[in-house]
Amino acid sequence: MPEGHSIRRLARQFGDVFTGERLAVSSPQGRFAAGAALLDGHTLTGSRAHGKHLFLHFDHAMVLHVHLGLYGAWDFGGDGTFRGASSIGAPRRVGERETFDDDGGRAAYAGPPAPVGAVRVRLASRHGWADLRGATTCAAITEADAEAVLARLGPDPLRNLPADRGRFVSGLQSRKAPIAALLMDQKVIAGIGNVYRAEVLFRQRLDPWLPGSALSRPAGELLWEDTAAIMSDGVRDGRIITTPAAHWGGGAALPASDEAHYVYKRQGLPCRVCAGPVALTELVGRKLYWCPACQQD
Repeated sequence: MPEGHSIRRLARQFGDVFTGERLAVSSPQGRFAAGAALLDGHTLTGSRAHGKHLFLHFDHAMVLHVHLGLYGAWDFGGDGTFRGASSIGAPRRVGERETFDDDGGRAAYAGPPAPVGAVRVRLASRHGWADLRGATTCAAITEADAEAVLARLGPDPLRNLPADRGRFVSGLQSRKAPIAALLMDQKVIAGIGNVYRAEVLFRQRLDPWLPGSALSRPAGELLWEDTAAIMSDGVRDGRIITTPAAHWGGGAALPASDEAHYVYKRQGLPCRVCAGPVALTELVGRKLYWCPACQQD
């Protein structure tokens, strides 16, 4: 599913193209008809991401709360003023994706196209539209409800508030579960998914099975800072890149897909550091990639 950097980019895109606009909100599929009626005709006042959750705030203190899950994706389109990614989401068959178009034909924009497929909710302004399909959560909630959701989540490295690092480290140290499992717990840290989990543990040379309670405070602080750094890079680049340019071929500005990660989906291939084979196992129902030689306790 999309990780925290993609949801942050979604929030930024909604802020850029819809904030201050009175929106027509509908549910072509019908499943969100009641929620759409609560939001229709109101003005978007802001957008916020926290971890994998997106919150779109309206002028009457209602909020559109979306969690994309494994299958959710947003598609966008509009005129020449409506710029940004044309699609951000996680079609399961191809993994997380974020695609762009060249604005071709946008000057002739005459309104949203006919809905294609099961569009849960459509947002439309004078200049463009956004369609949501396949999300795990799509709900019209109050501001108080939104705050309650946030209260259940751990700190978000992309917000990186002053108290967040200590809260994260304390959350790890209070649990005996393996740190590889804890990093996937959105109550411990919000926004990390399978890719960032594998990559940040490798970058910090941490044994995935090390109990959280055995992690030192300095190691936990470095883990937080590195996670915040590479997720911020993901917001900038629109993709997860955790390797340095020394591992990229041909002096490219960005790496090819098979050069972007240290261990994720590289099982059986030589580790980029020690040349030993990258391993694959399953932990808490998700695939875990790591280097047994580099990531020893």
